[in-house]
Amino acid sequence: MSVDGWGVVVLVEGLIAVAAAGGGAIVQAAGTDAWAGIRSGVARILGRGGSGREQAELERLDQTRAELESAGDGAWAERVQTVLVTRWQTRLEMLLEQLPDEERQQVAAELEALVQQAYAQAPVQTTHNDFSNATFTDSQVLGSGTQNNTINR
Repeated sequence: MSVDGWGVVVLVEGLIAVAAAGGGAIVQAAGTDAWAGIRSGVARILGRGGSGREQAELERLDQTRAELESAGDGAWAERVQTVLVTRWQTRLEMLLEQLPDEERQQVAAELEALVQQAYAQAPVQTTHNDFSNATFTDSQVLGSGTQNNTINR
C-alpha cells in the first residue's frame, strides 16, 4: 500500500487483484454448493468481529444471490454479474484500504483462501464433440456426422 500525492491511500496491485478475485468468487459461488462457506467467510471478513455488521453483510450477500437468480440467463444476466462482481470488489478494496498493514495481510490471506475454496467447488464445465461418420475437408465438416455437446454444471 502507498499514499499518493494527495494523501490518499492506494492499494498495491496484488491487493487489488485479491479484491477482484474475491468479488468474482462471491458471484460465482452464489447458487452453488460453495455458497454457504463463501457467504459466511465473506460476512466474517467484512463484519470484522461485529455481530451486527456481520449480519448486515449476510443480508447483502443474500441480496446478491437473489439478484443473480432473478437475472436469469443471457445478456442481462451477464450485465448483472459484472455489476455485482464490481460492487463486491469495491467493498473488499475499501476494507483492505482501511486496515493496518499487518491486519491487511491477514485479511488478504483469508480472502485468498475463500477464493480458492470457491474455485475448487465450482461446477466443472466440459464440452465433448463427437464427429462420428463425418468427413473433414479443408476445415469443413461434410456429411451426416453427429455432434454431441455435453456441458456439466
